[in-house]
Amino acid sequence: MTKLWDFNGGIHPAENKEISTGRSIQVAGIPAQLVLPLQQHLGAPAEPSVNVGDRVLKGQKIADVSHGKCVPVHAPTSGVIESIGDYPVPHPSGMADRCIVLKPDGKDEWCERFPISDYRSLERDQVLGIIHSAGIAGMGGAGFPTDIKLKPPRDRKVDTLILNGAECEPYITADDMTMRERADKVVAGLKIMAWILRPERCVIGIEDNKPEAAVALREAIQGTQIEIAVIPTKYPSGGEKQLIQILTGMEVPSGGIPADIGVICQNIGTAVAVAQAVFEGSPLISRVVTVTGEALERPGNFDVLLGTPMTYLLEQAGLQPDRVSRLVLGGPMMGYTLNTTAVPVIKTSNCIIAATASELPAPPPEQACIRCGQCAEVCPMELLPQQLFWHAKATEFEKAEHLNLFDCIECGACSYVCPSSIPLVQYYRYAKGEIRVQRAEQLKADRARERFEARQERLEREQQEKELRRKERAKAAAEAQAKKKAEAEKAADSGEAVDERAAKSALVEQALARKKASTEASTAKATATAEPELELPDLETLEKQFTQAQSKLESMQAMLEDAKAQQADNVDKLERAVAKNHDRVKRAEEALADARKTLAAQTEPQSIK
Repeated sequence: MTKLWDFNGGIHPAENKEISTGRSIQVAGIPAQLVLPLQQHLGAPAEPSVNVGDRVLKGQKIADVSHGKCVPVHAPTSGVIESIGDYPVPHPSGMADRCIVLKPDGKDEWCERFPISDYRSLERDQVLGIIHSAGIAGMGGAGFPTDIKLKPPRDRKVDTLILNGAECEPYITADDMTMRERADKVVAGLKIMAWILRPERCVIGIEDNKPEAAVALREAIQGTQIEIAVIPTKYPSGGEKQLIQILTGMEVPSGGIPADIGVICQNIGTAVAVAQAVFEGSPLISRVVTVTGEALERPGNFDVLLGTPMTYLLEQAGLQPDRVSRLVLGGPMMGYTLNTTAVPVIKTSNCIIAATASELPAPPPEQACIRCGQCAEVCPMELLPQQLFWHAKATEFEKAEHLNLFDCIECGACSYVCPSSIPLVQYYRYAKGEIRVQRAEQLKADRARERFEARQERLEREQQEKELRRKERAKAAAEAQAKKKAEAEKAADSGEAVDERAAKSALVEQALARKKASTEASTAKATATAEPELELPDLETLEKQFTQAQSKLESMQAMLEDAKAQQADNVDKLERAVAKNHDRVKRAEEALADARKTLAAQTEPQSIK
């Protein structure tokens, strides 16, 4: 017999499970419209892979994963994509989210499937890929992607695999009826997960208020090493951490996960979905949902297509609108009130309660805390609910977090026993939400600061590189200037031009001298011969040469000014060079004047003729 332990606290609320166990699981059928949220699990939402107007087949992938913790979404039946947009989704906030709306065509035509008869012939990663492609997420809690959960870190060896069949919350019987009627699939899915994880122990935990389910599972596990552990009925023994403590005696550390102590816990519905994905090639497109409450004529459990509106499902169970007072999605302890019946069934939907006013009466007004301590006595996580309430109400979130607020599983046991009718869980949810917002804002601020610091470092680096390049250019200029200075000193000592400009000026002077000599020779020849046609001086060329010489002089003066500002020791040499150029310009000017006079003298007699 399996050894059992106990956990702290817990309560025994009225079960009310017999309301929905009077008949077998019914097929809900195909509604006129299916609304499929892109986020039906914990993690990032899927991205649509179809367009409006596309016809899809049953089981066809209509939204695929892009990154992170995410699983795809499939068409629950064949039909046409009617729209993609924001629609109401099952969430405590009552807000809308992005959904794909499918209009069924009534043919229920399957796409091609690829069942696997012998999964042991495949690699483990291949089987995990099949589970991922089937869009399977945990069907008993937050909806954590199953393939990720079945692939723990390499440094965490899984010793125990637990299948959670406790289903401790009042009213809910979906897992109970699944174990009774589909025990073979439950065990088949457990075997696949055990083959992937290779644990030393596999155990199915069932509360002792489900004897029929225990009998059915005992027959299904014949010839295997799977254990059936029947545990005492106490809420919340179906909580993951509480069930682990009951079956192993170990506690999951604060802020940790079951894999930290070598344990993985899966849901009954998840096991069935895994078996269907592998052996039938069917993705997760339907689930068993408990539809119960005194306001229904035909309460029971229904096999429902994902995306089915709650309105349609309630009609199948015979809703009596004049009697219903409150609709609760989930159980009475951890569920929340629905504001509209337009929300669809998703992968984590396990129950909807149509309650009368006497069945689930409105809670009395909140009163002051009397510090009775009952909340601390029943808390299964051994927290301090009273102090957490004070800090949450006073918005002292850091203090609440310091008291392990996030270890709260929101089971509602504290609210159930509170004589002052304080909705303690609502305060805790509010505090958790605010802390998550603060963390997100802090993360955003940290990333902005990191980007700013990276930009500052980049700008400083660029400035340093720019300064280095400037220094290199200055050094190269200084070296070039020093070289020019040396050449100028050498040229000055040898009587040559001080620099390139001076050399060019000297060339101009030589050209002017040659021209002057040529002009004088031509004038003399013209005078001696007195011929009517004389060779006239090239006045235009001389004016151009004069202009060039004057420009060179201006350049030399500019160089002189620069030299005075930069190199005082070279000023005298440049002044002498400028003086020489003054003389050269003067001589060029005189030669030009003489040429003009000669030209005038030679052209005047011809004009008289």
